Amino acid sequence: MNNLPQVKVGIVAVSRDCFPESLSVNRRKALVQAYADKYSMDNIYECPVCIVESELHMVQALEDIKKAGCNALCVYLGNFGPEISETLLAKHFDGPSMFIAAAEETQNNLVGGRGDAYCGMLNASYNLKLRNIKAYIPEYPVGTAAECADMIHEFLPIARAIVGLSDLKIISFGPRPLNFLACNAPIKQLYNLGVEIEENSELDLFEAFKKHEGDERIPAKVQEMEQELGEGNMKPEVLPKLAQYELTLLDWIDAHKGYRKYVAIAGKCWPAFQTQFGFVPCYVNSRLTGMGIPVSCEVDIYGCLSEFIGTCVSEDVVTLLDINNTVPADMYQESIQNKFQYTHNDTFMGFHCGNTNTKKLSFCSMKYQMIMARTLPEEVTQGTLEGDIVPGDITFYRLQSTADCKLRAYIAQGEVLPVATKSFGSIGVFAIPEMQRFYRHVLIEKNYPHHGAVAFGHYGKALYEVFKYIGVPVEDLNYNQPKSLPYPTENPFA
Repeated sequence: MNNLPQVKVGIVAVSRDCFPESLSVNRRKALVQAYADKYSMDNIYECPVCIVESELHMVQALEDIKKAGCNALCVYLGNFGPEISETLLAKHFDGPSMFIAAAEETQNNLVGGRGDAYCGMLNASYNLKLRNIKAYIPEYPVGTAAECADMIHEFLPIARAIVGLSDLKIISFGPRPLNFLACNAPIKQLYNLGVEIEENSELDLFEAFKKHEGDERIPAKVQEMEQELGEGNMKPEVLPKLAQYELTLLDWIDAHKGYRKYVAIAGKCWPAFQTQFGFVPCYVNSRLTGMGIPVSCEVDIYGCLSEFIGTCVSEDVVTLLDINNTVPADMYQESIQNKFQYTHNDTFMGFHCGNTNTKKLSFCSMKYQMIMARTLPEEVTQGTLEGDIVPGDITFYRLQSTADCKLRAYIAQGEVLPVATKSFGSIGVFAIPEMQRFYRHVLIEKNYPHHGAVAFGHYGKALYEVFKYIGVPVEDLNYNQPKSLPYPTENPFA
């Protein structure tokens, strides 16, 4: 994937001047060694210039980690730490920051070797709040060298998402389709997040598409598609047009991303797209998403933003699906009941016409779009990718701006079950614990649209921290709560 940031964390140790500096020096060395023993040194940089004790040291360290190409910062309290200098370091660093602290090593060295970083973290957090500085602090931020190494490693996907957002441009084509008010997209919060947006007409896209007729690269692109689809290439006649469209989008990205490094697309796909372009864009959308360039359907701007965040966190392909339909009772009884620990109401089907990448489908076929073909000639609805989504762990999530420009998000971990869907589109049988209550008291109660992003794995922990970091209020950061924890709007007598 060439549309994702590479994170390099600068580790800067700090020391309060009335504590032995050697504590911070030696503990930093131990931390870096512990990281090297377990992970790749490509992701970290040990700042050797100084131990930060003063504001002047802070400036020296800041210059050093910038010169080393660091785009994320770890402030490491080797002892109590200088609360002013260490928080100024985070303030002036242009990127995500984390704060962690050293635990005491042994009962045999609690006089000259006691660092009190456990106490220093409290002052650090207070000073961060005073200065309105955002910083990631792990659930328990004090640990041994090995434990702190793990904390830094867990920071990487969080930092990757935050760095990515700071250099992201969303390119959209067209207004939302009629009767699609649910995917509203107030753009003010995009700017608050540091995201740029370029809104275009689908007529602009159509003009660019027409200019790509006869492009000499089309045959090679068709060959790529043929190899990817294999026996699922049921509509070979539409591949040249799809190849032309893919080249149009890739060239548009190159010409329009400007000073931004990363791009996501919110595309138009109906109602006039099919009749004018002569196909549906689902398969091309799936291919770009496989390249690390998320493409949402139906001009869902916050959908593609959510996809991009999930791509950064997981470093893997994501998809966008409708929270679509219930699982029939006979399917539940035959394929799920007594085989999995889920009630019927924990299950549902996630579906979209055909935008899920082939890597995340158990099998796939290029077909026509059945729903659209009910009102249009079948030949203009070709280009959708159908198949059952691969079984395994998933995280269903979404970041959204409300109509009155407030950030809101949800995260729910679950799985795609190895159950044949017996349906059409890119589709899977999903199971999320307590989905019935989550559906009613989060998705409905909080007025979320029907689109949800899907990351393939359990990434709730990192996504939760990303959403907190970028400013989603905790009360608006929802998840599928267990029965023992009722939702505020849940009727206790129900």
